[in-house]
Amino acid sequence: MVVAGHFPHLTFAFGLMGNIVSFMVFLSPLPTFYKVYKKKSTEGFQSIPYVIGLFSAMLWIYYALLKGNALLLITINSVGIVIQTFYLCVFVFYAPRKARMESLKLITLFIIVGFGLIVLLTEFLAKGAKRGVIVGWICLIFSLCVFVAPLGVVRQVIKTKSVAYMPILLSVALTLSAVMWFFYGLLLGDFNIAIPNTLGFTFGILQIILYFVYKNKKPVIDEKITEFKEKLSEMDEPRVPEGKDQSTIDMVRINKFIRPENVPNPYGGVGVARSPVATNHAIDVAV
Repeated sequence: MVVAGHFPHLTFAFGLMGNIVSFMVFLSPLPTFYKVYKKKSTEGFQSIPYVIGLFSAMLWIYYALLKGNALLLITINSVGIVIQTFYLCVFVFYAPRKARMESLKLITLFIIVGFGLIVLLTEFLAKGAKRGVIVGWICLIFSLCVFVAPLGVVRQVIKTKSVAYMPILLSVALTLSAVMWFFYGLLLGDFNIAIPNTLGFTFGILQIILYFVYKNKKPVIDEKITEFKEKLSEMDEPRVPEGKDQSTIDMVRINKFIRPENVPNPYGGVGVARSPVATNHAIDVAV
């Protein structure tokens, strides 16, 4: 890149601001883990964001060490490793058995197997500058995948017309972080840092726009719940079916004409015994 190395002070400034904003983003889950500590349970929370965060931080440190001139990338990701490790320890300690086992499987898959294979393969199969290029591409692809993840949140916001699952402060912080690291990568002449963050601040700006579009909208789920409650209240109201009313009227009319003196006695002559057929018919009509 043309600007690479020409503005060292500006590069350092963007890297330093990127460290500060990223540190704030790392601390954003603290209220969640305070709730976990108070309730002594992880409830419905999942550990995968913190496993991904730890894996990403380790990957970027490895890349920065190979590159050799990205000290600010090492500092923030070292802090990230400490914080994400703390989150995972708390999660595993308070998680129920099933969630704990799933977390340990994820840690084994990403941290031990995944990161271990990347280090081993690049150390033995690549030499010199090629090693940094390969790890840089891995960081680039992985970061792009991470930045695409918020599309699920964007889809949820548009579908429900609710911003409940998209906190505005976190969206702003992530956008600022992406902007800072984009300019840091650009001024440093490192497209592996710059390119993923273009996607990061693009999605960040999209989330902020959606927040202001839908923040005053009535959520779709609320409308459905209201309709459901109205239907339930209608079902609870006592109603007499029209067919029942008509059957009752027919029964009264039949009983008017069926008198004891008009009913034939099965033993001959006229008696007071009600005809079994007429009686059953009246009951059937009433039912």
